[in-house]
Amino acid sequence: MKQELIRMLCEKSFKYSDTPTFKLASGTMSHFYVNCKPTILNPRGMFLTGHLVFDAIRDLKVDGVGGLTFGADPIAVATAFASGLENGPVNAFSIRKEQKDHGIIKWVEGDMKKGDRVVIIDDVVTTGGSTIKAIERAKAEGLVIVRVVCLVDRQEGGMENIKGHVDDVVAIITRDELMAARKG
Repeated sequence: MKQELIRMLCEKSFKYSDTPTFKLASGTMSHFYVNCKPTILNPRGMFLTGHLVFDAIRDLKVDGVGGLTFGADPIAVATAFASGLENGPVNAFSIRKEQKDHGIIKWVEGDMKKGDRVVIIDDVVTTGGSTIKAIERAKAEGLVIVRVVCLVDRQEGGMENIKGHVDDVVAIITRDELMAARKG
């Protein structure tokens, strides 16, 4: 499954240039860009992603999986769906970028409650900034974070930054694996 997902990412989501032409959210320029959404929102990509992420968390006995909207949302839904198929149901949740100012004011949307054990997910990690924001907001809602899973680690220090907030951090796919598949 992992090799098939790497192939899909290379085909639909991974762009490379010999010169740094891609502007990242951080403002820095990069030789490559990864937009996982075309892959994750594809039926086969969603299937592969959901099963691979669920495989990375099935040993934890967690209540939920989610992260900052929108990058984490399709991964959370795919993982929750796969968990149901595998008889190990895990709820999906989403963390808002902006807090609601009406109704029940909260950061986290989904069937989660204070004290629930969760996994924070992200599609791509560069510096770890959005993942750390998700961690902080989940903690503010009383969730207990037991692991962080990112789909693609750009290998630019983000995973190490995240480890300053959560000890257990896992990447499904790395930049090196995408580069090797691209050349192969």
